Amino acid sequence: MTAAAEPRGLSRALGRWDLVALVLNGIVGAGIFGLPSKVHALLGAWGIAAIMACALIMTLVILCFAEVSSRFSETGGPYIYVREALGPFAGFETGWLLWIARLTGICAIGNLMIQYLAFLNPALGSGWPRQLILVGTLGLLTVLHITGVKRAALVGNVITIAKLAPLLIFVGVGLGAIEPARFDFSVVPSNANFSSAVLLLGFAFVGWETAVVAAGELRDPRRDTPFALLLGVSMVAVLYMAIQVVSIGTLAGLADSERPLADASRAFMGSAGASFIVAGAVVSMLGTLNGGMLTVSRLPFAMAEQGQLPAMLASVHPRYRTPVPAILLSAVIILGLTLTSTYLYVLTISTIARLLVFAATCVSLPILRRSEATRPALFRLRGGLAIPAAALVFIIWLLASTSLTESRDVGIAALAGALLYFGGRAARSTHATRGG
Repeated sequence: MTAAAEPRGLSRALGRWDLVALVLNGIVGAGIFGLPSKVHALLGAWGIAAIMACALIMTLVILCFAEVSSRFSETGGPYIYVREALGPFAGFETGWLLWIARLTGICAIGNLMIQYLAFLNPALGSGWPRQLILVGTLGLLTVLHITGVKRAALVGNVITIAKLAPLLIFVGVGLGAIEPARFDFSVVPSNANFSSAVLLLGFAFVGWETAVVAAGELRDPRRDTPFALLLGVSMVAVLYMAIQVVSIGTLAGLADSERPLADASRAFMGSAGASFIVAGAVVSMLGTLNGGMLTVSRLPFAMAEQGQLPAMLASVHPRYRTPVPAILLSAVIILGLTLTSTYLYVLTISTIARLLVFAATCVSLPILRRSEATRPALFRLRGGLAIPAAALVFIIWLLASTSLTESRDVGIAALAGALLYFGGRAARSTHATRGG
């Protein structure tokens, strides 16, 4: 085979069950280890209902993604969908916001991982030990992703099993230790608190977009993506509700806990059980960081492929067939943000940005249905526009409950993206004029 015949793009090395593992790794990460206490502080026992509501909302969104994704096989996910439906600028803004969401999401996970490690040794939670752990972790993940997507996926598959085992043990043992008297539904929370809790829980239910962004590295993305998305969210919804039930029923001070699953485990499994859950939490977060690195690097790659970011970011390593410049750029930004940010702030920024991306995809669905240029959907929703309309209503409801500070900062990020887009377009136009 001549050098010219060698494949130059990304490697389609991932199968259906690799994709299911990506979905589970993306969703089950940091959120469920930190949010049960924050949700309980807002809602008490009604937090279980908030999880059910968030699962319903996310299922509606995922159903829209399942249909839209079954039309495409390129890398980029929502960036590609919205670009096809609404044009280059809307596509760029969607890709930009999703990139911001993934960057800040990884930062939130990194910060929470340090909090859990501090449970084992408080010295690890600050100063140079914290910095060393973050630099080492992100450095190793960067090398892993540079050296091949199949290798990164294999690590992710192993971590998926390792992360689910402690959570299933937590639920299995904890259900037998529940005290029913702790479930007090007599105080009904306010609508504001309920919507705030559902917004926070949104972070625990996202991450599945890794699967759609990585379509260019899947063997059969149009068939496998809907299957993996729907199976993954169904499994996670049941697991999350069981975890919240155990947390409420076994931990008296749940609302004040920084590490609710570890503290609950200590209550019914002792110190050894708490350490086991902490170790499982750290492994879980490593898995989510691994999947996040895949998404966060493929977005600038996809945008560069379309000529909307510098062409260098679309470069692929000749041996490993991975986008090395995009991986390195994303890793450097992640490290800087993680070392300087706080958990709740970046968590909220990530969730708001993702909700905007989800809304853009839901809007794109009916447009793509009417478009003759796109391929037919291999997964088709029934009920006309009822599901995308319901998903949009719930997304708007959640966005209405966001705080002014985080909403303002996401708006500033979107404005920065618009300036980058129009600045880049002007520069390309000037270059073309001079070249002509």
